Amino acid sequence: MSSTPSDVGSTPSDVKIYPEAKEASTRSDEPGNVWGFSDSGFERTAAGHVTLQGTRYALAGKALPDLWPFFLEHVGETLGGELPKPETPAVTLPRVAHPELERRLGELLGDGNVSVDSAARVRCGHGHTLDEVHALRHGGLRRIPDVVASPQSEDEVVEVVRLARELGACLVPYGGGTNVTHALLCPENETRCIIALSTRRMNRVRWIDPENRLAEIEAGAVGRHIVETLGRYGLVLGHEPDSIEFSTLGGWIATNASGMKKNRYGNIEEIVVDLRAVGSDGVISHVSALPRESIGTDVRRLFFGSEGNFGIITSAVVRVAKKPAVQQYGSFVFPDFQTGVAFLKALSADQTLPASVRLVDNLQFRLGQALKPKPSAIGRQLRTLQKTWLTLVKRFDLEQISACTIVYEGDEAEVNAQRARVTDLALDTGGIDGGAENGERGYQLTFGIAYLRDFALRHGVLAESMETTVPWTKILDVTQAVRRRVIALHQELGLPGRAFISCRISQLYSSGVCIYFYLAIDGRDLPDPCGSYAKLEHEARRAILENGGALSHHHGIGQIRKDYLPQILSEAALSWRQRTKTALDPEGVFGVGNQGLRSTRRG
Repeated sequence: MSSTPSDVGSTPSDVKIYPEAKEASTRSDEPGNVWGFSDSGFERTAAGHVTLQGTRYALAGKALPDLWPFFLEHVGETLGGELPKPETPAVTLPRVAHPELERRLGELLGDGNVSVDSAARVRCGHGHTLDEVHALRHGGLRRIPDVVASPQSEDEVVEVVRLARELGACLVPYGGGTNVTHALLCPENETRCIIALSTRRMNRVRWIDPENRLAEIEAGAVGRHIVETLGRYGLVLGHEPDSIEFSTLGGWIATNASGMKKNRYGNIEEIVVDLRAVGSDGVISHVSALPRESIGTDVRRLFFGSEGNFGIITSAVVRVAKKPAVQQYGSFVFPDFQTGVAFLKALSADQTLPASVRLVDNLQFRLGQALKPKPSAIGRQLRTLQKTWLTLVKRFDLEQISACTIVYEGDEAEVNAQRARVTDLALDTGGIDGGAENGERGYQLTFGIAYLRDFALRHGVLAESMETTVPWTKILDVTQAVRRRVIALHQELGLPGRAFISCRISQLYSSGVCIYFYLAIDGRDLPDPCGSYAKLEHEARRAILENGGALSHHHGIGQIRKDYLPQILSEAALSWRQRTKTALDPEGVFGVGNQGLRSTRRG
């Protein structure tokens, strides 16, 4: 069934395309509570090698003989087999029943679109923060939604919100569930019936306007489906977060997200031209989607980074671009991280950056090497020659090396010019050309490597990422302080094994960068593994803030970082935020409480 034309975000152009709707069943290949597709994931073989199951990723099906030894060396020498799966399921949690609400929701949305099934409620009651996934394995969730409602239109969302207000319930929006900020955790003391409003059925690309390079997309559309649909018409959105396979447009807006190709296409706030949302008292909308306008206070901007506090995002008009004629990859190896940073800083002065530029430190570089498949005899010889050349000829220290991957996009002339400039700059800075194959492998590895966290957890290793924004002058201060503080606290707490702490720079700005940190510890036999991990993460966050870094670059605040807000906002700023929440949602209909925002009339 084709979607119908809409006056939402109407444009002057009469040339529009109305793609086929994307059916909600396309999510059936995603597992319930762990990351990724049900047919993918890392496993250890009888021979002790690790393999990535399935066929979706370039790494899949290949033996990775160096990965488990890497874990043993950098996390814990005594790591062993997979831990027994806990017997206590999270689905035994009680719920607040509301028969009248459930009946009326069923009448509104139809059969199959309102559920009190335990598995559905659990799925909408957590994100992918480490302790949430750990709690799922050990039955540690305390409060989950009481009912899951799946509207298919904005009109139905309006009615669900109206019913929640009328019958004294509260709402938590659910898109792809990929957040890592506790943004979906329900307040334990919430006595009202909690409705998880799933946008899974609001997943259409409603129209495409190729003349004005715009498209209207519903908030529940998943990133990979957006890519597929726009690609059929030779277009791209260009927003590629690490979670693009599973996260949604509404979630990108609600977290103020950033993607790996932001250099070319912009962050989400630059891509979205217009949006529609439903607040406690109706639809928030605008007459048209124009390139830019000055209309005073623009209430739509409240929804960027709103994390479900002010309403439900229903759709957005976004900028689209022609699919680039040429896409090429590149990579460079630097003698150390500091030299790589100097290259990035010089590169950032260029007004036409490559689509994606990412620099990894030595530990993450070695993890990437450990994720290489078992080589052939010729491959082993080639690796030996490369290693010899690096160490004996170029005098690079293998325990200091840093690597950078590049993605170039554009027409042939643009890409060729970029490659020439970037290559000259990298070589002048002291780097070595690592080749296109390593660049492509490094970029695509992002999607396969996401499965490592759950694999590690099954073996007792706790791992998570955090991100920040740092000025150029503070990069080395922040990275070194985080590493020192984490290692020192790990030793002070007497934790087993070693603290794995590494970083990569993933986005460039004229005044600084986004840095991802990755932290892992051996959590086996610890009385409170998540508590121990949280202490290390807190110390890392303290080091970031004390040395000039941001609280978050694009993950957002949710509930996991709300206690840090007084360190970065004035009392007046905090008061304005809370007063805005109270004024716009006085009854606390949107009741998850992210960022510490609460309404006075909560249940």
